[in-house]
Amino acid sequence: MVSSKFFSFSILLLSTTLLYVTEAQESLPKTMLLYLQETVKGPNATVSPIIGLTGKDWSFHQFGTVFAVDDPVMVSPNQFSSVVGRAQGLLVVSAQDGANMFVSLSIVFTNLQYSGSSIEIQGVSRQSEKYRELSIVSGTGKFRFVKGYAAFQTTFYDAQTSHSTISLTLTFQ
Repeated sequence: MVSSKFFSFSILLLSTTLLYVTEAQESLPKTMLLYLQETVKGPNATVSPIIGLTGKDWSFHQFGTVFAVDDPVMVSPNQFSSVVGRAQGLLVVSAQDGANMFVSLSIVFTNLQYSGSSIEIQGVSRQSEKYRELSIVSGTGKFRFVKGYAAFQTTFYDAQTSHSTISLTLTFQ
């Protein structure tokens, strides 16, 4: 009697675990193409310096400058397209010569399909390169435990308004 209860409990536990794993690994696309709309100056700035070295200009090329980011994430490069989330995090100019920036960024989804889920991106971005690749280190919700890489590419830059459009290709493994 005890062994049959144990057997029944074991089967229940196994089936619950398999159901959970199946739901957690809902089929995700192999790649996603999104666009960040980034503004550095003005009242609607989405990137802002928050601290830096005393006596130095806080800029994208000054070692030690830390920036907060809150860029809208969109489905197309058009700055009026649908917003599907926010790219929120920190940028730190981490190279003494100002060439590299450490990036810790969360892509926080607000659209219906992935609402409440996020993708965590981290790594060193070489600022002078048009194409930059960083690691996808994890995620939450529908992206729980995801791994892969994120390719950032500046597709548009307007020096007068300090506005950029950055394509973000997420490749999952």
